[in-house]
This record gives sequence, C-alpha cells and structure tokens, in this order.
Amino acid sequence: MICIQNENMKGMIEMSVELIARGKVVCARLIGDIDHHTAKQMRNDIDIAVNENDPDELILDFSEVTFMDSSGIGLVMGRYKVMQERGGRLIVAKTPPYISKVMKVSGIGRLAKFAADYELPEKEAEEVVRVETANQ
Repeated sequence: MICIQNENMKGMIEMSVELIARGKVVCARLIGDIDHHTAKQMRNDIDIAVNENDPDELILDFSEVTFMDSSGIGLVMGRYKVMQERGGRLIVAKTPPYISKVMKVSGIGRLAKFAADYELPEKEAEEVVRVETANQ
C-alpha cells in the first residue's frame, strides 16, 4: 500500500493508493480525496506500477474515494493516454454515483470502460509485483 500524507493550510490530507499487479493486470484502488494536493502523487505511483508491470489492462477502483475535483478527471485522462500508448485499455470501476456522473459528463465514458465490479486474475497467476512503499 502506498500511503501519502501531506500537510497544508487545511490540515492533514489523507489519501492512499493500493496497487496490485497480477498477470497482465494492474489494479489501483484509490482511497480518500483526489484533488490538486493528492492527484500528482497518485498519478506517479500508478505510472510506476504500469511501467514496472507492462499490463494490458489498468483498473482504477474508485470505491473508496471520498471526494474528487477536476484533478481526478485529469488523473483518469492521463492514465488513459498511458494505456493507449502501450496498446492496453483502461477500466474505471466502482465509481460512486456523483463521480460516475461527473466522469460521464466530462466524456471519459468514450475513453474508458466503466465497470460496476471487476475480478483480478487468480492469485495462482503470476503476481509480477505488489507495490508497497510509504512516502511522506
């Protein structure tokens, strides 16, 4: 699990990205707020996992996102571009209703597949790496 905590004038911002790679799939479970304070580190962490594992599919799991501003749209669009350049695909999964609405209005539905749920390859499948770092 990658946990980032940054201090700013509003106090402590808590967010994390749990990254799991199995077979040719990388799943990024986003947790907490996605705003201009947190999106950059989330993007970096996801891109590292993609570069290290060369997946055919990147899943962005929004089930634990508590807030998202336009930085979240940028995060998704940038990961779409990364996967497109690699010949892979992006799946946006488990979006809360308000996030799903914002993404669809922004046109992300034309770029990425939306999924109510997903399954990772079985654990017996080759697990390339499980990224576990802590940044402060």
